[in-house]
Amino acid sequence: MKFTLAEIRKYANHEALHFDDYVDVTELESMNNDIRKIEPVHVHGQCTQRGEQYFFSFTMKGKVILPDARTLVDVPYPFTIKAKEVFTTSLYMTSEDEEQEIHPVDGDTIDLTPYIKENILLELPFRVISDQEAEDAPFSGEGWEFLSEEQKKSKVDPRLQKLQSLLDKKPKED
Repeated sequence: MKFTLAEIRKYANHEALHFDDYVDVTELESMNNDIRKIEPVHVHGQCTQRGEQYFFSFTMKGKVILPDARTLVDVPYPFTIKAKEVFTTSLYMTSEDEEQEIHPVDGDTIDLTPYIKENILLELPFRVISDQEAEDAPFSGEGWEFLSEEQKKSKVDPRLQKLQSLLDKKPKED
């Protein structure tokens, strides 16, 4: 989602530049995080200009698939995130408000896509818990298996199988 400075300046005298579009952020799936799938994100908002600063205020809505913290099954997680980003063409501009970072503009375009991705990653929960019962949970996988208490007692660890055979032998009676 790119905007040229000329396009923004054209609306500066009137009100604000309004935008409403879908942004493909599927690159987030390949990053090292828990996002299994993400649909295109609906982004709408406005941009205003004051001097050499450009103020973007926008809302992102979408749905992401995350793993359940207990069972690792897919959990759809809808989100709505409100964000504000400030850009400047001035080389000497400093942030008066410590909470708001001011981004420098390279060239004559402003690309919001990296900031959309950043806001999504920052706002996603650390863990999600599915509303479904644990019945959907897998009971075995590659190199592991879930055992009930009864199965634990009756099953012998394969590393100790040889020792178990010694205990099973009855002593010879003379």
